[in-house]
Amino acid sequence: MIPTQRVILGAGLAILLIITAASIGLDVKSRYDAAWVNHTIETQKKISDLRVLMRRAESAARGYEIYRNTSFSDEFQAVHAQIAPALADLKRSLRDNPDQVALIEGTEPLALRRVEIAAEVMRLRAENDQAGVAALQGKAEGRGLMDTVMGNLDQLSAEEERLLAARAQSSRRTGIVLLGIDVIGALVILLLVAMLMRESQRTTVALKSTLLETTAAKEQLEAAVAERTEHLVNAHDELRLSVNVLQSTFHSMAEAVLVIDAEGTVLLSNPAAERILLHRAGMSLRNLRALSDVFHGDGVTPLRADELPSTRVLRGEHFENLEMIVRPHSGNDPRHLMISGRPMRDGQGNVSGAVLVYHDATTSRETERQLHQSQKLDAIGKLTGGVAHDFNNMLTVISGNTETLVASLKQQPELQRVARLIDEAAERCAELIQHLLAFARRQPLQPRNVEINGAIADIAKLLRPTLGEQIQIETVLEQGPMTAHIDPSRLTNAVLNMAINARDAMPNGGKLLLETHHVVLDEAYAQAHAEVQPGPYVMLAVSDTGTGMTADIQQKAFEPFFTTKEVGKGSGLGLSMVYGFVKQSGGHIKIYSEEGHGTTIKLYLPPGDGMTDAAAPVAPQAEGGAETIFVVEDDTLVRNFVTAQLQSLGYDTVAAPDSRAALDMIEAGQDFDLLFTDVVIPGGMSGRELAEEVAKRRPGVRVLYTSGYTDNAIVHHGKLDDGVLLLTKPYRRNQLAEMIRKALNGGGMTAG
Repeated sequence: MIPTQRVILGAGLAILLIITAASIGLDVKSRYDAAWVNHTIETQKKISDLRVLMRRAESAARGYEIYRNTSFSDEFQAVHAQIAPALADLKRSLRDNPDQVALIEGTEPLALRRVEIAAEVMRLRAENDQAGVAALQGKAEGRGLMDTVMGNLDQLSAEEERLLAARAQSSRRTGIVLLGIDVIGALVILLLVAMLMRESQRTTVALKSTLLETTAAKEQLEAAVAERTEHLVNAHDELRLSVNVLQSTFHSMAEAVLVIDAEGTVLLSNPAAERILLHRAGMSLRNLRALSDVFHGDGVTPLRADELPSTRVLRGEHFENLEMIVRPHSGNDPRHLMISGRPMRDGQGNVSGAVLVYHDATTSRETERQLHQSQKLDAIGKLTGGVAHDFNNMLTVISGNTETLVASLKQQPELQRVARLIDEAAERCAELIQHLLAFARRQPLQPRNVEINGAIADIAKLLRPTLGEQIQIETVLEQGPMTAHIDPSRLTNAVLNMAINARDAMPNGGKLLLETHHVVLDEAYAQAHAEVQPGPYVMLAVSDTGTGMTADIQQKAFEPFFTTKEVGKGSGLGLSMVYGFVKQSGGHIKIYSEEGHGTTIKLYLPPGDGMTDAAAPVAPQAEGGAETIFVVEDDTLVRNFVTAQLQSLGYDTVAAPDSRAALDMIEAGQDFDLLFTDVVIPGGMSGRELAEEVAKRRPGVRVLYTSGYTDNAIVHHGKLDDGVLLLTKPYRRNQLAEMIRKALNGGGMTAG
């Protein structure tokens, strides 16, 4: 081999060795970079998982506080058990970064303490320890801990994002350098081949030898290039897989996400943004804001331009759960949004954009509103029921004595007229109390299977003279049998009240429409209306073409004494009575109204079994008797009045002020034919419990109950227990005589 060829081959081998060494070194570095990129992505996922666990724990604790549902407690315990292992796992992932380890070690006790506070509040809630809950919440420790933990997690995430960007950049540079070395190596080899071909002309033997050596070197280099290329392809596939996972997660999120630049241009959005925010491709935040009016969480105060989430986050602010109500100009339903914002910064720390996350809390806020409204109405109902008892006791005495007074003043017309005025006032008071009891669901219903179409047709006939000629009454009744299990008299009162309200809403005349349909309220409707049981119902709709109601009035329409009418033209008890009747019957009521376009009130009534029940026959005029009546009544005035009335009817009477005194008299041998007892009496027992004790001593004795309002001692599921006789206060002399005679003749059950 001539010296020139040796020099060429020597130089070629040296270059190949350098290229090979560089390729191997860069290959090792590329694998190292890829491993750290994967490690950083995995760490980011662990931080995100820990943040989700903390949020789920807080959400479950809040859900338990609001609904007291054990499912929230179970979810909290499950999430609680995962938080400590998640913290330990995250700490292991950060062990290569001392600063990150220090930060997670400082965060770990705070996170565990936050969960312990939530667990303690739930335990105190479960034990109904309101003082303990108030003391613990008064410290306001939990909110601060949560904010600190989330802030630390955000700091960890930001550092990992920085590391991920740096490591990904390093990996790309390594790949580029490695590819460049491979290309340079190939070019050098081609140059060496050209030089050898030129030198090969000097000798055929030397040419063959040089070609063989060059071919071998080329094959070795090609193998190295192929191996390096395979490594690059694998690294690229792994990176693409990671990107696909992140993209899938981003697009499947239930929350709307907008990534914006410093000018407010939307760079990235997910499908939820289109559904929740009505965002479309190419729209900026300015375009998006033009579609809606935006308010604070109270729904009244508009958001100023400098208070908008995008403005605040581009100022560099971080915030969580910023409440906002959006009312689209398109007429779509308002949305209650909870917004979180994080600014993005460039290498110099300047805000280069932001990420905004929007959670749609519309359904949960509506559920909270319905629950609050239901609790308020229940509280008013309980107060009403308690007051009604005392009022009806007084009205019993007033009505009974004025009735006697009217009868005894036949020879004095002027005084008799005054007595009648008192009697009429007492009657109106009694009707008012009955309306209140209807709202409070304390009226004793007498439900039976009623053919709704026939009942509505009869009611429509009664309405025509009541509403006047300026109101057109129409009925749209679904064909076929349609029975509901309700009290027909209460149904008539309910329709009459709704019709009168409709008439007052149409001062210039209009149309009243009565409709009936078979409907099924499904699970979705029941989830949106917490008090509704899914299933079949008989729907009765009462619609008018009147002035309609605002949303605020609709929310208050069922409250007692709430009215929009002028003073003296309405008591505000009409719709509250309808509400109580429907609820006590096991149904559902819903108002649909738009200001200026009329109102529809839909009653969803429980269906009957298809067979209508005959109306109860009218009882003949009752007379007195000679039996002994045992009266148990705690109110002295009522007790004296009742015994006087019974004695005027020819009965012998025995009286006791409470259950203990009555039982003592019975044990002493007091004889009687009928126990006439108030349901709510002192002495340690209710009237029902007294009757049960009497049954043990006097089997078969007859019982008649009386009360100013129904009690669950004798009323269940909105109706009197089978066989129970109840005389509702206030009552007249003839009603007392009729019920006493009915009880003595076996019209009700015995005490045994």
